Amino acid sequence: MRILSWNVNGLRACEQKGFSAWLEASGADIVGIQEVRALPEQLPPHLVAPPGWHTAWAPAARKGYSGVALFSRLAPDRVETSLGEERFDVEGRLQLARFGRLVIANAYFPNGNGKDRDNSRIPYKLDFYRALYERVDRLRRGGLRVLVLGDFNTAHRAIDLARPKDNVKTSGFRPEECAEFERWIAGGWIDTFRHYEPGPDHYSWWSQRFGVRARNVGWRIDYVLASRAAMRHVQSATLHPEVMGSDHCPVGVEADRTILG
Repeated sequence: MRILSWNVNGLRACEQKGFSAWLEASGADIVGIQEVRALPEQLPPHLVAPPGWHTAWAPAARKGYSGVALFSRLAPDRVETSLGEERFDVEGRLQLARFGRLVIANAYFPNGNGKDRDNSRIPYKLDFYRALYERVDRLRRGGLRVLVLGDFNTAHRAIDLARPKDNVKTSGFRPEECAEFERWIAGGWIDTFRHYEPGPDHYSWWSQRFGVRARNVGWRIDYVLASRAAMRHVQSATLHPEVMGSDHCPVGVEADRTILG
């Protein structure tokens, strides 16, 4: 099975740059996307319900903001979208999709920047991290195989961004954010990409300033984290910087179909 994640930074804009063609050619069985920034009724029918795909949508209450969606070749047993706190749920940041014994948590973690790029949203961001941790950890302890995928909006370690020294005060690489990410790893969640690739210069997001992506001055902030039970079925993990259409690139894993249980 191929399971992919992509922050599309506006699905309508990404569609104009070839999203549907990419989806069909991706070879994926499950695709989670983040930052949809559109209601389903604002999208063309071929995107809301592509032939051969099951879709699920979790838009934000605020138009043009946030939102996640799931495309899957298999029909999910069920999809939940609530963390049980309105301050999170109104922003359309989560889908928990069950496929047999596999759970896909498709998440768009908050950015810590406030309106004035003042790091004022970091407490909210960390609260979201902790609330989701508790939710997926219960699923993991219940014997399910869990993959948490999406835009985590945090570069875990210095190797995960091109200019760490310049960004220690920037949301996405603040010590408290990195510490929270590390808590997930220490708690048993596995960074699937780092499991296979320990080297530098691998990123999933680049500033839209001219030439930045070409020079690969980026951040790795998009992940697939696996519970140990899920990781036993993961065969490889990849980034796809060659895929354009957003300031992020897709990330993903290949897993054997027995992950479904």
